[in-house]
Amino acid sequence: MPTRYFYSLPHPEKLRAESRPFGFVSDGAEGMAAELEQALRTRSLFERWQQTQEEPDEVDASLAATDPQASVKGKQSDLRIELVVVTSLSGSVLKHRLNLLAGHHWQLHDVSAA
Repeated sequence: MPTRYFYSLPHPEKLRAESRPFGFVSDGAEGMAAELEQALRTRSLFERWQQTQEEPDEVDASLAATDPQASVKGKQSDLRIELVVVTSLSGSVLKHRLNLLAGHHWQLHDVSAA
């Protein structure tokens, strides 16, 4: 059963200021939403990250899960970006992908059934 997550990126300028190998490349809410959606639907981001690990074959296989039906909507709200994610992925997988894309510059505000 899908779950709806409400996130914000309170300081999007920090996302671009910090150099992260897997970080968002988009500047706006719609682009960031599309990048996160792609990261949830496919294994591409996970596989790039996995190959940087000392023991790639020992990475927890559950982190490779995908949800081809995942959707992410983004909007600019004042100086922050708000994201609404609907996915059947576990919270730990979603958190891992967000950490790769945004580091610690995100906040979870609410969770509800989709």
